[in-house]
Amino acid sequence: MASRIYQVDAFTDTLFGGNPAAVCPLDSWPSDALMQNIAQENNLSETAFYLKDSNGYHIRWFTPEVEVDLCGHATLAAAYVLFNHEKHDKDIIHFHSARSGDLKVTRRADWLTLDFPADELIELKLTDKLYKGFNIKPKSVYKGKTDYLFVFETESDIINLKPDFIEIGKLDCRGIIVTARGTATDFVSRFFTPQCGINEDPVTGSAHTTLTPYWTKVLNKSQLTAKQVSARGGYLKCKLLDDRVKISGQAKLYMVGEISFS
Repeated sequence: MASRIYQVDAFTDTLFGGNPAAVCPLDSWPSDALMQNIAQENNLSETAFYLKDSNGYHIRWFTPEVEVDLCGHATLAAAYVLFNHEKHDKDIIHFHSARSGDLKVTRRADWLTLDFPADELIELKLTDKLYKGFNIKPKSVYKGKTDYLFVFETESDIINLKPDFIEIGKLDCRGIIVTARGTATDFVSRFFTPQCGINEDPVTGSAHTTLTPYWTKVLNKSQLTAKQVSARGGYLKCKLLDDRVKISGQAKLYMVGEISFS
């Protein structure tokens, strides 16, 4: 038994930039254990598996250690594969996730736009325990559905953060988003998730479902530009529409291969 596999760099127009994701088109669902083993073998922040159904495509995402509720860059990568290599002939793709509901991706030239549910934020009291894992004190902290959002004063704060992954991993969440106003973009961010086996994710589409509502309110702007300032880096365009977030990015194909199960 064999299956196709693609590796795509998402949220970049340059190979070896952005966030690499593996994409596995399926004819039927294998066991959860097998999908987890494939994701662990790939050793990328996420592997996306999708299966065509009557309403579009059912999609699931796995880190090397766990299945996750939502992943932006791997969804963008899966859409790129469908548009460019798996004969999807329309400019819109409907994905469905049992964990996150209906997700849509549209194509305009070489830009792909995710349509994801917006996060809801609750401001928390900033305690020593919450920011113990950082060398710089944030000015505020919020809790979303799955992540904490730490807001800092400047872009240089974000770049110069030295996270203590052991301390961060003690927090009860999927991961920690850190953000500040940008110098060349509206805002910048980084994302740490040792809880899911990834110390720092290069570019995190799902984190922008949290970042976009926050910065839309703070900056009073409907169209936002964003950069995730990880070592690889990535560029995104974001827009809040009621309870949905539009997240746009580009992608580059790195590899096409085949998985052998025999």
